[in-house]
Amino acid sequence: MTADFSFTPGTFLPGGLGRSGVIHTPHGDIATPAFVAVGTKATVKAVLPESVAGVGAQAVLANAYHLFLQPGSDIVDAAGGLGAFMNWPGPTFTDSGGFQVMSLGVGFKKVLAMDATGLADDDEIAAGKSRLAHVDDDGVTFTSHLNGDRHRFTPEVSMRIQHELGADIMFAFDECTTLLNTRGYQERSLARTHAWAVRCLAEHGRLTEQRVGKPYQALFGVVQGAQYEDLRRAASRDLASLEVDGRRFDGYGIGGALEKENLGTIVGWVSEELPVDRPRHLLGISEPDDFFAAIEAGADTFDCVMPSRVARNAAIYTVDGRFNVNTAASRRAFVPLDADCDCYTCAHYTRAYLHHLFKAKEMLAATLATIHNERFTVRLVDDIRASIDAGEFAVFKEEFLGRFYSGRR
Repeated sequence: MTADFSFTPGTFLPGGLGRSGVIHTPHGDIATPAFVAVGTKATVKAVLPESVAGVGAQAVLANAYHLFLQPGSDIVDAAGGLGAFMNWPGPTFTDSGGFQVMSLGVGFKKVLAMDATGLADDDEIAAGKSRLAHVDDDGVTFTSHLNGDRHRFTPEVSMRIQHELGADIMFAFDECTTLLNTRGYQERSLARTHAWAVRCLAEHGRLTEQRVGKPYQALFGVVQGAQYEDLRRAASRDLASLEVDGRRFDGYGIGGALEKENLGTIVGWVSEELPVDRPRHLLGISEPDDFFAAIEAGADTFDCVMPSRVARNAAIYTVDGRFNVNTAASRRAFVPLDADCDCYTCAHYTRAYLHHLFKAKEMLAATLATIHNERFTVRLVDDIRASIDAGEFAVFKEEFLGRFYSGRR
């Protein structure tokens, strides 16, 4: 880590894995645990960046693959980087394109179930679909979902794109696998991801020295290994000890599909092996019970599209559970979405109004619902952080989850 980027652990939970802390970046601090809002294409869908700040988000994450395709990472670079391009003054993250290796390849158009039920199959793919990503040991060949053009991603290309995007935190290029991949494939994939991590560190160092005058960008290695303890622990140790030309990873991502019932256990395996003075980011998680389990096991930051994605389909998070505001029960409900919520939507609009907007297919429906869901998610993780610092995590966990999962809407 450098003078421009560091992590300061704060209060530890009994057991020593879960903790609060602060990530220091060139564009501001991130108090952890924290939820990072996902702005895949340099925008959190349906809301202004100012509204993202209004819900309390401390950072946003964008997708390197999508921004490479449109508008092009060189254009973002010319604009002054991701934050300047999207008018976001705070810290930014970019993922590497590794998720697209899976989602456009063996996982194309499939729903990523968080369980390993069924037979392992390395060629599993959604019916009637074709792969848009093909992996080899050197990199990945993508077929653009926009126009069919072919593009080649390697660790070096991913690093160049992410440096041009200018995020404060970026991730090493990795292969994201599914729970349905065989054990043999997981082992081969893990070796490939480690080799790519070495190349990413080397290229990151070269580009950092080349791009003089730019704010330092932290690079996180990504731990894969699916549901296997020995693979997860080995990957964590290998990345933690990896050093290339005097450079080590500034933090770590925990990636891949995770079995929901074992999520906390898997995160714990990884946290036990990683250095305590580096932040750990769990990729793609946002359900309330998953937050508690992962934070208790040592995860510091999170990102997920789910709060905004389900909002656009009328699903609303509340302290009493999740409900759909476009059903008949909300038609004459002249009350906020959640009486305990302090978001802009709940302060100014009723369930009945959002019911009307969704039924009328008005664009404002997605905006107001997204503001609420993002605020709910950010606030929940903020409250978990406060409970850690106050020594009340166990009590808060029991009270919140008891109410959330017993609620009936």
